[in-house]
Amino acid sequence: MINILSICGSPVPGSSTEILLRRIADSARSSLHGPSRHRLVRLNELEFVPCQACGEAPTPRFCFFDDDLTDVYRALARCDCLLFGSPVYFDAVSAQAKAFIDRCNCLRPADFDGVTERDFIKLMSRKRPGAIVIVGGERGWFEGARRCIAGFFKWVEVVNEGYLAFASRDFRRVGEAAADEAAMAEADRLGRRLAKLLESKYARPSDG
Repeated sequence: MINILSICGSPVPGSSTEILLRRIADSARSSLHGPSRHRLVRLNELEFVPCQACGEAPTPRFCFFDDDLTDVYRALARCDCLLFGSPVYFDAVSAQAKAFIDRCNCLRPADFDGVTERDFIKLMSRKRPGAIVIVGGERGWFEGARRCIAGFFKWVEVVNEGYLAFASRDFRRVGEAAADEAAMAEADRLGRRLAKLLESKYARPSDG
């Protein structure tokens, strides 16, 4: 069973961010030869506190705080592919997306030289493919949001295998991407690419 997890940082139900995440996941699932499932998490619907910089490892737990993110941590650890999407707010990701990313700080030690500090351990040890979706205005700057999510991917052992940026012509039109043939076609291509990677480069030994 291939588990695809989508995390949506948009506060708007039916947003272009959500539509593109679903389209990528649907394309990937239809291209896979074996069973699969997709879960989409809308961060705006969850109740969780921002990172409190505790400074100590919560091991063996994911975090000292047991809130709505506890289940999302488990899903993140189990998933075979991660899709992460956010609108562009002030040249960065949304508040919901950033708060979630910050709360994932405890998923690995901050030492990249291999010397574990305190008792932090790397909780995400398996490489998984992933893709980034960012939605902004026609004159928006997407790179700040992309770099934030790309850094998060490295933190949780997700390899960025694709990036879809959608420039909205009218921010008042909810779900505008659904009517954009080019954006939908790009999402389909990205989904097919992820499916191919999941069945080759990232295939588990037990997958046969």
